[in-house]
Amino acid sequence: MVALTEKAADKVKLLLEKENKKDYGLRVGVTPGGCSSYMYEINFEKEPKQEDLVIEDKGVKIFINPESIAFMKGSTVDYLDSLTNAGFKINNPNVKTSCGCGHSVG
Repeated sequence: MVALTEKAADKVKLLLEKENKKDYGLRVGVTPGGCSSYMYEINFEKEPKQEDLVIEDKGVKIFINPESIAFMKGSTVDYLDSLTNAGFKINNPNVKTSCGCGHSVG
């Protein structure tokens, strides 16, 4: 469904520990908006919502809302850390279009 690279999983665990949120999970999905119809959502949440798909990869709980499941299928969450770009990046084989802003997909 959705996988984490080792680098992304390590970063999530580090951030959760730093923020004293060890029992939290990572919410990933899409929300309507942006210049290409959808924007990625990625944040920490204590518990999944009742209808969420919950998976675990490399020791990290991942929560995905039902509306995002088809769009996120086969995606990989990576973590980039370079001089010009740092942060989580979602590599999604289902994306048909994306915007130059890097946050909006369709």
